Amino acid sequence: MTMHADRQRTYVLVPGAWMGAWVWDGVADGLRSRGHRVHTLTLSGMSPDDDVANIGLQTHVGEVISLLNDRDLRDVILVGHSYSGIVVGQVADRTPDRVAHTVFIQAFVPSDGRSLIDDWSDDAKARQGEIDAITENGGRWPAPPAEGLAAEPDLTAAQQQWLAERFVGQPGRTVTEPAIMTRGAEELSATYIACVGENNDVTLSAPVTAASQGSSWTVLSLRAGHWPMVSIPTELVEVLDSLVVPS
Repeated sequence: MTMHADRQRTYVLVPGAWMGAWVWDGVADGLRSRGHRVHTLTLSGMSPDDDVANIGLQTHVGEVISLLNDRDLRDVILVGHSYSGIVVGQVADRTPDRVAHTVFIQAFVPSDGRSLIDDWSDDAKARQGEIDAITENGGRWPAPPAEGLAAEPDLTAAQQQWLAERFVGQPGRTVTEPAIMTRGAEELSATYIACVGENNDVTLSAPVTAASQGSSWTVLSLRAGHWPMVSIPTELVEVLDSLVVPS
C-alpha cells in the first residue's frame, strides 16, 4: 500500500548538529496545519551546561528509538538534517516495524563502522583539525560563528543571528564515533533532499551516491542553503507533505 499526501501521517523531526527541537518549529507548525501528527525532540548534550563526556552517537540513536517506543509510534516518516542523518538512518535500520520512510535533508548517511568525521572530508588533515577542535573545546564540536553563516545566501541577517545565538557546541563523541548498521543504508526506504544553488546542480557525497542506488530511494532537490527549515520552511513543508512513500 502507498501513503499519499492526503493521508494523515506521523513525522518525527530530529535536529542536526548544534541545534535543538526549536529549529523545526516552523516546519512542525506547517505540517500540523495540514493535519499531520508531528513529534520533535532535543537530543542530549544540547545545553551548554551539560556534561558531554558520556554522550556519544549511540546515545542519540537510543533517544530517538525511545521516543518511538514510549509513544508507540508506527508508520513514522523519520526526518534528519545534516548530522542527524547518521542518527535517523541507524534508527530506521533497527526499528523497521516503526519507521515507514526516512528523509535525509542535506544529510550525512550512515555507513557501518564510519563516523561523521570520516565522511566530513577526504582530507585527513582537515578531519584531524575537526578532532583537535573538539579537544580544544572541552569535548564539544564548535558551532559556526555568526560570520560563518554569512556565506549562506538564503539566510537573512536576522536568521543568521537567530541561529548563531542558539547554537550549542555538539557533543564531540557524536561525530567521532562510528555508526552501527545491520544492513546497508541503500536497503532503507528513503528520500534524500539535496539543497542546491541557482544552477540546480545536485552534488552528492560518495556515501549518499551509493545509498541512493537503492530501489526504494528517491533523490529530490530543493533551492535552498544548508538550513531550509529556517530559510524556507513553507517550501520544505510542501516537499515533506507531498512525499509518496512506497510500502
